[in-house]
Amino acid sequence: MRIIGHLDMDAFFASVEERDDPRLRGLPVVVGADPKEGKGRGVVSTANYRAREYGIHSALPISRAWRLSEAARNRGEPPAVFLRVNIHRYAEVSERIMQILRSKVPLVEEAGVDEAYLDLSFAGSFKKATEICRSIKKEIKAKEQLTASVGIGPNKLIAKIASGHQKPDGLTVVTPKKAEAFLQPLAVREIPGIGPKTEMLLKEKGVRVVRDLRRFTRKALQEALGKRGFDLYRKVRGRNETPVVEEYEVKSIGEQITFPEDTEDSDFVSEQLRALCRDVFIRFRESGFRGFRTVAITVRFADFETKTRCHTLRVPLAANELLESEAFKLLRPFLDARENPHHKKFRLVGVRVEKLIQGGQKTDRPAGLSA
Repeated sequence: MRIIGHLDMDAFFASVEERDDPRLRGLPVVVGADPKEGKGRGVVSTANYRAREYGIHSALPISRAWRLSEAARNRGEPPAVFLRVNIHRYAEVSERIMQILRSKVPLVEEAGVDEAYLDLSFAGSFKKATEICRSIKKEIKAKEQLTASVGIGPNKLIAKIASGHQKPDGLTVVTPKKAEAFLQPLAVREIPGIGPKTEMLLKEKGVRVVRDLRRFTRKALQEALGKRGFDLYRKVRGRNETPVVEEYEVKSIGEQITFPEDTEDSDFVSEQLRALCRDVFIRFRESGFRGFRTVAITVRFADFETKTRCHTLRVPLAANELLESEAFKLLRPFLDARENPHHKKFRLVGVRVEKLIQGGQKTDRPAGLSA
């Protein structure tokens, strides 16, 4: 019997901050960019549940979060406390939580700093799997003073969706017989892979919940959504065979920065890209990889138009100087009329490396890597 669990820490970044600073308890806490009294750039990384009552949530522009906080202040409620991201601290806590999981479950897949899939098939029954997950939640709370929500189901899809129910500190169990019924009343947006554009497309067809979507044949979904249609046809019926894998595969390493003000200063943009390359290369080295074959950059203009360009090389690279060289080749057309004919100001720039070469992976010697 296949039994899969998905553990999701509750408002992880904000919860760690509340735990470490008792003065924050009971207050709305927002972790992300500096709001600069409504003039800040960037987004919210995490908001605790008190802040979510104000309408503040992850990925919300930080300027909007500040305005919502001020609206709450004007209503006589406490304003949000805005904190910058302390990723190193969160990574330390995450590592200890993953150790707890691995002490109780033989196969754990880290899906991010605050979530993991658990192969609970060894338990032999959903009842026993539930007991294991209760003990995991209890130990995390005792050792880290943090809460987690867990979903248990017959596959990763159901477990992932189930962990989002009854938050915070929830435990939702969906057996194979109940999987389809569990999905039917859900909004289609809750199905992984359905984003805003697909949601709007489905709404135009009168589809708002999973039950509506099940009326469509596989052929109809494929005609409307292409290859994703077949995948969606299976998902809304609770089908998913993706295995839990022990190692979390890092597919890319990247950094980006939103400028304090929109700028057309090419020297400033270039210097920021150079600094991002240094940061990305440090993370690349610390992650234990020995090369990368793809370099990508992202630029966002003042009007929010966003463009990404990438270059994949035959021989992998392994030197910061080479990363900078490739990144600047991609950036230069945006500094002149080739990619920026209207001389738009820059709002954001980012750099990313992909097609990462593992330490033991056999390949041509990466350029810049000595013997």
